[in-house]
Amino acid sequence: MTARLLQHLQVDQVPAVGFVNESKLYRDGILDAERVDLLRSWIQAGFELGNHTYSHPSLNRAPLDAFEADVLRGEAVTRALMQSEGRSLRWFRHPYLHLGKTPDVRAAFQDFLAAHGYTVAPVTVNNSEWVFAVAYSRAQAQGDQDAARRIGEAYIPYMEAEFARSEQLALDLFGRAISHVVVLHANSLNADHFGALAAMLKQRGYRFISLDDALRDSAYAMQPGFSGIEGESWLDRWARAAGLRPMQPPAVPGFVTQWAGAAAYRGY
Repeated sequence: MTARLLQHLQVDQVPAVGFVNESKLYRDGILDAERVDLLRSWIQAGFELGNHTYSHPSLNRAPLDAFEADVLRGEAVTRALMQSEGRSLRWFRHPYLHLGKTPDVRAAFQDFLAAHGYTVAPVTVNNSEWVFAVAYSRAQAQGDQDAARRIGEAYIPYMEAEFARSEQLALDLFGRAISHVVVLHANSLNADHFGALAAMLKQRGYRFISLDDALRDSAYAMQPGFSGIEGESWLDRWARAAGLRPMQPPAVPGFVTQWAGAAAYRGY
């Protein structure tokens, strides 16, 4: 799966950052060398890795000191891998897009990240791709190739609707198009369908740029506040702070949700 996904990213020249939960590198408490090699393959293919914490806690729920400890625990392997390839570990993404419920927590954590050399990776195009991915994997595991095909065929139109929504919200807020950052996951769904996703985006007029270049857009000078709606993208938070009411995201088709089961309600 990793090899197929990285090949897609290379073919379409997508400068992706792979965000890591290091807890998943262990089996029965022992660091798994094969899983570490998967991370190394990302770097050797020309991509960066980022810190997504060790165990994927929520900054909206965990005490700040415990959350910060989880961040540091989550860099032990990844930082060493990046350094071994002459690279630095510099990107952080919040689990669940939970940024902290109070201004004090958000400010304190930002200071913590800066002290440890991290820059936050924003997300402006949030989505339920992971629901499709769970459904897709379950259909494949059960040998239902027809269901897997239907789920894959529904994925690209769903993502196009998500991008259309984000594009309109950016126009409403800024009066122009902005550089977007989309969150996706490393899974069989994207390993099989990222080429189609990239083709759809190119047809909409997109080109792929680095996260560094995206953040040079002046839109990212705005700080995201706490909207009271958990898991919203930066774009949604900016819009609510400006008094706009973002439109509802597109619905995941019912048959996809059924295949995903209870996982569809847990979030990522």
